[in-house]
Amino acid sequence: MDSLANQGNAELFALAECVLPGAGLGGYALPEDIRFVFAEGSGARLRDVEGREYIDYVGGAGALILGHSHPAVVEAAQSQMARGMHMFGTLNEPAIRLAVRLVHDIPCAEKIVYATTGSEATAYAMRLARAFTGRDLILKFEGAYHGNHDYALTSTFPTALGNDLHGQDDTAGRPAGTRSTMLVAPYNDAEAVERIVKTHREDLAAIIVEPVQRIIPARPEFLQALRRICDQNGVLLIFDEVVTGFRLAYGGAQVHYDVTPDLASFGKVIGAGGPLSCVAGRADVLDLCDPHRKGEPNYVYFNGTLHGNPVAAAATLAILDELARPGTYDRLNGFADIACGECQKVLDRHGLPALVENTGSLWQILFMTKRPETQADIMAGDGAAMRRLDAECMKRGIYALPGGRRFFSAAHGAAELEDTLRILDAACRAMA
Repeated sequence: MDSLANQGNAELFALAECVLPGAGLGGYALPEDIRFVFAEGSGARLRDVEGREYIDYVGGAGALILGHSHPAVVEAAQSQMARGMHMFGTLNEPAIRLAVRLVHDIPCAEKIVYATTGSEATAYAMRLARAFTGRDLILKFEGAYHGNHDYALTSTFPTALGNDLHGQDDTAGRPAGTRSTMLVAPYNDAEAVERIVKTHREDLAAIIVEPVQRIIPARPEFLQALRRICDQNGVLLIFDEVVTGFRLAYGGAQVHYDVTPDLASFGKVIGAGGPLSCVAGRADVLDLCDPHRKGEPNYVYFNGTLHGNPVAAAATLAILDELARPGTYDRLNGFADIACGECQKVLDRHGLPALVENTGSLWQILFMTKRPETQADIMAGDGAAMRRLDAECMKRGIYALPGGRRFFSAAHGAAELEDTLRILDAACRAMA
């Protein structure tokens, strides 16, 4: 096995195809003509096993807001690893310090509970809402991604719009019972939400929403309307802040939009790319998972081997220290706006019918003529052209999963922008 260290991209890919389905690590697989294996990352760049460099706009699915191997984060993680990589069953000091900080910094957080992944955090938030209200139904939005569990995989990747209030299955092997407890509404449509909630209020536990749904920004009045609708109907409001948490603003989208949910799921930046996430929210809801309540009828079970992992907690504290410095978000989001504007100029110069959409440091190149507001807008765009342009960029040294949203980090700067514009120009010429 030591010989693997000297093998190139093609050889390693051939081995991966023998032991990993589709030679992938999850839901993404590289196109047939693009094969590379990463070896290391530094700042805003990744290098493959053959030494080729890529500007990274995936950023660990958004987790690495400071870029790869930030010195403060590396030092915090290494320091904790020397004291112990993992404890289980009782408290550790970094987990307590992080919890105190999150309760202080997240508007909705009266308490937090730890989980391991963003998917876990959204599943736990739904479980808490059902236990607290005594109701089974959860309302989500068409095209929203809330993780990989059975409840979440409802109309995340719809092939048709609005075909069923209970949505479409996104995966084989999903029990019919999970589908029956999920309702689906169009994003950014408060009137449709209000109609559904009024009809199902006696059975509805919560509304779960991404404040930026994939790349679609919420209309500010939409989130405010959700808060009002939930209050008027005794329904909990859950923000899925796994992506937006501490990315749109310090504290998350609830700070950015000035709307406070009852519960919020966090991951990615919270976790620093490690095995850590959390649910934050109202104490009366989160206290249902107090382990002293085991045996009570409304006790909610929360448990995981890596919950409160001390290395991830220490690394997250280091990230938060950096993000809390004055001007951090102004610089990050300001750079994103400038970079997206420059990319738009390249697309326009080549006459491509595409726009560069961003909300803060989340961005994507979309083949459509107007800013998307609904999943219908996304589905009306030219997805094949979008994926082809992304693939042409990847061939030339930009790492952005074809058809996927991408992220700027605090490590992206003038050199990355110059190289990005050069690569994008070449990719546009290839498209022509």
